[in-house]
Amino acid sequence: MALRHALMAALLEGEASGYDLAKGFDASVANFWPATPQQLYRELDRMAANGLVRARLVRQEKRPDKRLFSLTEAGRRALREFTAAPPRPGVIRDELLIQVQAVDAGDDAAVRRALEDRMARAEAKIARYERLRAGLLDGRFEDDYLAEAERVGPYLTLMRGLAFERENLRWCERSLKILDRRASPAPPRGR
Repeated sequence: MALRHALMAALLEGEASGYDLAKGFDASVANFWPATPQQLYRELDRMAANGLVRARLVRQEKRPDKRLFSLTEAGRRALREFTAAPPRPGVIRDELLIQVQAVDAGDDAAVRRALEDRMARAEAKIARYERLRAGLLDGRFEDDYLAEAERVGPYLTLMRGLAFERENLRWCERSLKILDRRASPAPPRGR
């Protein structure tokens, strides 16, 4: 159900094609709610069937026709109801955490590589999110943007994505240091 609400929130920006929504989703919402383009299109079709979005066909020359989606009043009402309800508690489901939990009985080198891969992905996401942040701010100070922007929700969720990836990076670095210390022979203790 949250994919539906994430799409409705994305449509608050205005009418968009499924392709534009998928591209925008990848650049913003995916930091907290990943979905494939196929999932997005299926959900858009269901939302249109339920009257939450309106689809308008746009004929194009030399390209396939496209559908542009916009929120209906019923969609806006559903989104208001969603934002008024308390969210379910968040949970972490992460295979890397299971691998780290079992590192003492498993393949230490493979777990280290997985931590290093996670660090590389976190660094790439941080760089991408910082570019998105700079684009949103467009040369303004953050306080000015937050006071003047028509919508601050996308900026706030971007800040959460940045914080999440920065913490991923810190945790991976610390975990690797601890594994390194444990792998090194301990210096003899003085008596």
